[in-house]
Amino acid sequence: MATLQGFLDTIEYFGGDDGYRCGYCKNEKGNFSHGMWSHTMTVQDYQDLIDRGWRRSGKYVYKPIMNKTCCPQYTIRCHALKFQPSKSHKKILKKISKFISKGELPKGQDDGDYDMVPLLLSLLWGAGVGADASRPPCRKAKDLRKERRLQKEQMRQDADGVSSSPSPAQTNQPKPLEDFISDSLPDNSSHCLEVRLVPVSLEDPQFAATYEQSAALYARYQMAIHGDDPSECSESEFRRFLCDSPLEAEYSPDGPEMGYGSFHQQYWLDGRIVAVGVIDILPTCVSSVYLYYHPDFASLSLGSYSALREIAFTRQLQKQSPKLSFYYLGFYIHSCPKMRYKGQYRPSDLLCPETFVWVPIERCVPHLENSRYARFNQDPDAGDARVLKDVGRALVLYRRTVMPYAAYTRKRKGPTDETEVQQYAGLVGQDCAERILLYRA
Repeated sequence: MATLQGFLDTIEYFGGDDGYRCGYCKNEKGNFSHGMWSHTMTVQDYQDLIDRGWRRSGKYVYKPIMNKTCCPQYTIRCHALKFQPSKSHKKILKKISKFISKGELPKGQDDGDYDMVPLLLSLLWGAGVGADASRPPCRKAKDLRKERRLQKEQMRQDADGVSSSPSPAQTNQPKPLEDFISDSLPDNSSHCLEVRLVPVSLEDPQFAATYEQSAALYARYQMAIHGDDPSECSESEFRRFLCDSPLEAEYSPDGPEMGYGSFHQQYWLDGRIVAVGVIDILPTCVSSVYLYYHPDFASLSLGSYSALREIAFTRQLQKQSPKLSFYYLGFYIHSCPKMRYKGQYRPSDLLCPETFVWVPIERCVPHLENSRYARFNQDPDAGDARVLKDVGRALVLYRRTVMPYAAYTRKRKGPTDETEVQQYAGLVGQDCAERILLYRA
């Protein structure tokens, strides 16, 4: 028996018997998942959970019931160090470059037809309204050009740390991603784009100072892109969905400089936030949570651009923390064509829903063409390496006391809850069941 002090992870498990509306195929009751509310969680435990098919939305952590749900959602990860941008990725980076350097904004999403928009930003932010206390002070063009040169030099240095040769052209090595991104931020440009990483905490001065601007951008995005009602994207919903996180900030001597936890990557264009990528930095990966952006810039393909920036960011972190080498894109949904784009970031793997091993996506797709649900591991004798072996060793929190489930069953009165606890512990695996506290009323 132990007191609560010293334990970080506490969750409430909700099961998953009832179906609800699917956001992909619109089936009213075809979406099934297990869920739990996580009050707090270590980054290692969350890493282990997403490697078993779990994913978080705010503090709610859920796992699709893969052989039952209408649109199976497979966890996907990209090998960041081996990633090479495709032709479509290079086209997006050129589109960004043309906008940054000349102010040319595409008319459509990918039609390649450009318009000159020299007054776009003044129309967007409003002209002649006086100084805005929430935006940084104006800087001279000379200072901005110097900052861009430093950013490009830093990216070249980052590329040297990933590529086997500092001169790809001389050794027939492919041009690294960092060089493509650097080329998309030319000197002497019409606009200045910079990315700032801020921890998700109102105690952080920069996060607190930009909170209202970020929340307003989220609401604008949700209403314009997803057709949300204003009540569905209020400040409280923004906070619940994209600011509340169960992950505790953690630091390690061999970890990244900024530590582990939840962060916002803010994309600043000429002094205003135009996009925000929500990410979790975990022991072996950067996990993408969500992206929202200003609807007026939808034609810039900011979703793909931010993914490329996040892959480059993962490569940068790997030099500080060698284990951190993967970029998780969330779920790959083959049965929903518009969600297959995540498979374009190669090389990538899908998580086998039965053995929880990673399988190259090229070997998975043929199975998904034949069936929505598939076991990717073709070894019939392979099983779950962290399968539940002893539910009695699962930890529970009962009357503010930590105890193994076996001890709890001797103390508890009333009907048994063993079926529910057995289901929960099987889903999180033996290791997590012995570290995470399952709340019992």
